[in-house]
Formats: sequence, structure tokens, C-alpha cells
Amino acid sequence: MTISIADVLPRREALLTELRTLVELESPSTDKTAVDRLVAYVRSRARQLGASIEEYPQQEYGDLTIASWPAQGNASAEPLLVLTHLDTVWPVGTVEHRPFRIEGDLAFGPGIYDMKASIAMFLEAMRFLQERRLAHRPIRWLINTEEEVGSPVSRPLIEDEARRCAVVFCLEPPAPGGALKTARKGVGIFTVRITGRAAHAGADPERGVSAIQELANQIAYLHSLSDPTRGTTVNVGVVGGGTRSNVIAAEAWAQVDLRVVTPEEAERVTAAILGMRPWLRGATVQVHGGMNRPPMERTPAVARAFERARAIARELGLEIGEAATGGASDGNFTAALGLPTLDGLGCPGNGAHAEHEQVSIAGLIERTAFLTALLNRW
Repeated sequence: MTISIADVLPRREALLTELRTLVELESPSTDKTAVDRLVAYVRSRARQLGASIEEYPQQEYGDLTIASWPAQGNASAEPLLVLTHLDTVWPVGTVEHRPFRIEGDLAFGPGIYDMKASIAMFLEAMRFLQERRLAHRPIRWLINTEEEVGSPVSRPLIEDEARRCAVVFCLEPPAPGGALKTARKGVGIFTVRITGRAAHAGADPERGVSAIQELANQIAYLHSLSDPTRGTTVNVGVVGGGTRSNVIAAEAWAQVDLRVVTPEEAERVTAAILGMRPWLRGATVQVHGGMNRPPMERTPAVARAFERARAIARELGLEIGEAATGGASDGNFTAALGLPTLDGLGCPGNGAHAEHEQVSIAGLIERTAFLTALLNRW
């Protein structure tokens, strides 16, 4: 049977109802209770669609889940791995003053684009495959709960699952125009802590060593490591220090973001950051951190997967492009293992992490058909 966009169109209202439920079950990464409420709902929906559920309880973050469906057809085929996350950056209560709403072709709500629309898409795709008994490989759906804070506990599970699968479908939002993401920068996260020596700023300044002055020196150095020709950016995004304006600051700190295109550049700049030394006599500098996500390079495996996906999209009448982005996702982990990874398979829209976060309803229908076809044809 051929899957078409027309097959999904009658499910418009059901998709939007599902999406509204997902949005209204708020799920900020750091609120385990709230996230676990959504986890319970999604597990129940997957069970209704015939999935077996593997539960991975967590102490700090929401419990992780893998939902799996056996093959319809060749049971010996390698599985497909589908990656989604259901945590958002929005605190509980956001939906009260920014509720789910529809305006023309657009649906709005906190977390709708990044990436609750993707969960609605996948559930609908599995409903379609199961009800029509369409052939597919074994499918494993990994539901992450802490992607927005760097996937600190889920990474080993993601990498272990990916090594067993033929391809990884990451349902993050697409690039502008609906393009899939075939390259992503790697991300490094560092904390710099400066220790100086306190003194009275008016009566005894020569006895002090200003941690804030030292931090200013280090900030200038860190930003000098950016290299646009290599796609490397270093950004000091959060700073703090000192106690009072009339006290030479004894302590200061900064949080640093690094973005790189290649593993080699990650190694070079990481070494430069971790090797920072003080400029002022009497000051000390401590740096903690490293690469949080490796770069996702456009490897031959990624390129082949994209070409195959583009051919399937064309059979639906869709033209899918590709793009590189500075943002990272769980797809960075799997691509770095050398595995074919398709990222950006989510719903077109815009406003990730912004108050105008939205998705296209027409795009929701098209991408659901596209995802269903990928699951069926791969």
C-alpha cells in the first residue's frame, strides 16, 4: 500500500487534539513530577498502540522510556531507532497565560515546536502502521526527559540503543523551509571560577587581588578563541562575582558555551580553555567542563540516509532539503558513532524556546505522512 498525505488529512482534528493534550501536560526538564505525568500519559498511549514498554527510573530527571514494536514482515531486520524528547524549557504555569491555540494554519503553545508536535506525529504514524498492518522493521522509540539540559543521564542509553539499530530518526524540529539537519555543531560547556583576595577598595586596595578583573581578562581571552573561518564560537554567557562595590572581589565565575564543527577543533579549543592561566599575580583560575555533545558531521552514512529519505519524500510530492546548524541534539551522539542519522524530521514551525513558538498544521500533516512512509519503507 502507498502512503499519501491524503491518508493523513482526515486525521487533522485527532492530531490537533493529541497535540493539545501534550502541550497542556507541561514538562520542564527540572520538574520531575511534572515530566513523569507526561511520561505516564505517553507510555499509556504507546501501550494502546501495541508497544512493549521498558522503564528506566531516574532520581533527578523524568523517568526514561523505550517503547518497542516487533517487525511486521522481516523479523530478523535490524531495528529503527526513533529519538524524541518530551521535556521543555517552560516552567509549569506557562500554559495558563499562553494556552494552546489555533490561528489559521498555525498552532501555538509552550513546547509545541520543540518538540511535542513530533510526539503527536510519531503516535499517529504508529497508529497508521498498526491499524493497516503495514510492513516495517522492529521499531524502538526512545523517549528522553532531559534533552534540554544536555541529556546528562540518557546519553549512555541513547548510544547503546543506537549501536543495535540500522538507522536513527531524530524528530527534532527541521531547519527553515523544512530541511533535514545533516550536520550540527558540537557543544562544550565550561565553568570558570576565579579566586582573588579581598581588601577594602578605598583604604587598602593594594592588598587586594580582584577576581573580577581577572575574570575580565579571561573573558577577553575566551572570546579571542572564536574563529568564524572554522565555524568555532566561544561565548561567555553568564557571569557573577564580588560582594560589595567597596570590596575588592575575592571570587568571580563565568559559564562558557563552545560550538565547533569537527572533533579536531573540539579537542584544540577544549585544551585551550582547560589550560587557562591567571594574568594577575595572586589570582587562581579553575576551569571545569568539556564537550557535552560531539559534532554531528555530514558523514557518508548520513549523506546516504538523507538521499534515501529525500527519494521517499518525493514519492509523497514533498521536496526535502538539507542544512547544517549550530544547535545540537541527541542526534549528535548517534552520528558521532558513525551511524546513519536523520535529524530534523519534526514539524515545520518556528520560535523554539520563544514566546511565539508555533507549528504549521499543514506541515504537521505532511510530516506525519513523511514519517509514516519512512517507518514503512526503510
